[in-house]
Amino acid sequence: MVLSTVGANVTLPCLQWQPEPNGTVSWKVENKAVSSEHAVLGPSLLLRLVQYNDSGRYSCYVGGCLVHSLRLLVEEPPEPPSFSCYRRSHVKDILCEWQPLRRPSPRTRAVLWVKKWLTGKNATEQRCRYFPKVEKFKCRITVPPSEDDTFLLVSVCVSNGAGSTVSKDQVISANRVLKPDPPVNVLVDPVKSAPQKLRVNWTYPPSWDPKFYRLHFQVRYRAERSQSYTEIDQLRETSLVIHDAWHGERHMVQVRGLEEFGHGSWSEWSQEAVGTPWADPIDLEWQTGSYSSQFPSDYDFYADTFTLPPGLYGTEDTNEGGRGVGDHSTVPLYTFLVTGASLFLGTGLLAGIVLRYKKKWRRGSLGQGKARAVVQHPLVPLAPPSPTSPLSEAPLLSPPASPGSVSSTGTPGSGDFGPFDVSNMDYLLVPQ
Repeated sequence: MVLSTVGANVTLPCLQWQPEPNGTVSWKVENKAVSSEHAVLGPSLLLRLVQYNDSGRYSCYVGGCLVHSLRLLVEEPPEPPSFSCYRRSHVKDILCEWQPLRRPSPRTRAVLWVKKWLTGKNATEQRCRYFPKVEKFKCRITVPPSEDDTFLLVSVCVSNGAGSTVSKDQVISANRVLKPDPPVNVLVDPVKSAPQKLRVNWTYPPSWDPKFYRLHFQVRYRAERSQSYTEIDQLRETSLVIHDAWHGERHMVQVRGLEEFGHGSWSEWSQEAVGTPWADPIDLEWQTGSYSSQFPSDYDFYADTFTLPPGLYGTEDTNEGGRGVGDHSTVPLYTFLVTGASLFLGTGLLAGIVLRYKKKWRRGSLGQGKARAVVQHPLVPLAPPSPTSPLSEAPLLSPPASPGSVSSTGTPGSGDFGPFDVSNMDYLLVPQ
């Protein structure tokens, strides 16, 4: 037997026998003629870049007579398996699987050895299968319902024509390897009249029956332009309302589940579901309509021209130069400069007028106040006394005395009483 690895060149001799000049050498593999596409026929057969399907028995014929035959085996020594085990629900079997680095040959055989830990009794052998679609080996372990907490010692042996290898032992139990499938049918819907809310709904995976065993759920979500997730734990129901969504932003939502008593591990995250919070149709029309005043983020304010939003001035369909309704209008920048300067001058002129008249109004109001403060009531002249009047003939107002005058009493300075003589009360009785 000739052993070779994948991709090598192999030469098969025909017993070193040299045929006669009139003899003809031919080769067959498994009683079929060898193709000359990947082989060089002759006294020695050269096979180039052999693959697994090149394995078989090769026979050498001379003149139609069998001279020699030998077996070619194309194999790679198996690699040590690194397997993991999980259980989808309490009523399912345990599955152990691993993915080899390279595709195994069809003659590769894998066996799972299972026995109870510590006791070492009742060792069983479970055959493993290779699934080409997922490129994995899978083995199945059946566990009775009463032995969910029983510890098992598990190992895997892989062999082929080039050798064999054994994995490391692992200690597992049915409850410890419990891992549900991800939730399915995750939907994200807006909440009417709530621009910061989203309603999330999902269902149990088909492999988990919620009639007897339930799951706890965890939800994580983020806005599309954010890299960090917000997580909500310990959810018993299959729905949730998010209260802090970003207004007008798309959100990515994922859900995973764990057995209600904490056995095993979390499932993988579900596929991302996408949803956007509710938005007022009027706001949407304003943001997306032709009268939006928002500038694009990449607009160059220092350019010579400025592009207006389409339809701002009621552009009509002219069909000239390939332009139609909604085409952008280009206006020179100086137009806006002149308009801005005119507004600036007009505002300055109005402010000057207001300040000018404000000073005048303030000066007028101050003048009126002073006039009111200066006004005094003049003294009313009194009529000459009548001879028949019983009133005293003494004058109501005494003339001011000089500083050196002497009063009627002969006392100097005793008459300095001011302009009014309050000692004579007769003037109070004169009718006005």
